[in-house]
Amino acid sequence: MSDKPIAPAIDGWYTLDNDKPHLIGTSCKSCGSYYFPKQSRYCKNPSCDSTEFEEVQLSRTGKVWSYTDAQYKPPEPFIAADPYEPYAIAAVELEKEKMIVLGQVVTGTGVDALKVGDEMELVLETLYEDDENNKVIWKWKPLAK
Repeated sequence: MSDKPIAPAIDGWYTLDNDKPHLIGTSCKSCGSYYFPKQSRYCKNPSCDSTEFEEVQLSRTGKVWSYTDAQYKPPEPFIAADPYEPYAIAAVELEKEKMIVLGQVVTGTGVDALKVGDEMELVLETLYEDDENNKVIWKWKPLAK
């Protein structure tokens, strides 16, 4: 990574703390249900009819619930790296919220290194570099065993 400042590749989805980033979600003010990405219109909990939410930083650690890999290069209009590099995807159950968040696993970690129940943490990784910034995205990283 260069000395350029970091900037989010997607605004408003995660904090830019390189040491301890968090996903930014919402919590229903009535029933306490958590959402990522942020929910702002109505609570999706069938037993709640609230429309009031507060923005929250979600847990940055959790356990692998499931995982797979992306071997297939997606067609246009998706812009894939050239050459296309397959990558692992993990569904992680967040520690506090007990919700599942699906995301890419850090570069260099394949499905052979993952097991259901493994501890994971949220990290930032450079997606691409433009003239002014390193554009970063959030990913899951296995915690050392």
